[in-house]
Amino acid sequence: MRIIDITPDSGALGRNLLAMQHAAYAIEAKIIEDNRIPPLHESLEGLCAERLTWLGAFDEDRLVGAVAWSETAQVVDIDRLVVDPGVHRRGIGGALVKEVMARAGDRQIVVSTGRANLPARTLYERLGFGEVEDVEVIPGLWITSYAHSA
Repeated sequence: MRIIDITPDSGALGRNLLAMQHAAYAIEAKIIEDNRIPPLHESLEGLCAERLTWLGAFDEDRLVGAVAWSETAQVVDIDRLVVDPGVHRRGIGGALVKEVMARAGDRQIVVSTGRANLPARTLYERLGFGEVEDVEVIPGLWITSYAHSA
């Protein structure tokens, strides 16, 4: 597996990324029993318009995972982490988050996931993220926020 910088576009990469994102968030929607996750319903145009920095994980030429974040001088905010459901539990998500952690330097890293998404929560906790709070972002949809300090 190789991890490289990517930029979503309206071509094959963008379409593949969007399909993987929809598939990954469909799994989370089942886990948390709520399909109101915004990236689950995002269009290709919306994906390309997001002002995020992206990394893609590739198995040969096939995109198998991606992570995107925004950043300031003090904080890196992981906006989304998606892995092709066909290759779950192979360390791809962890490798992507570790790469973000390496690039963050001495900045704090924050991330949120569905409160009932135990696989994601376990991943972040295993990587040293500490739970910050649970927030009801819209009625009945709860997320758990995490932070990691360098």
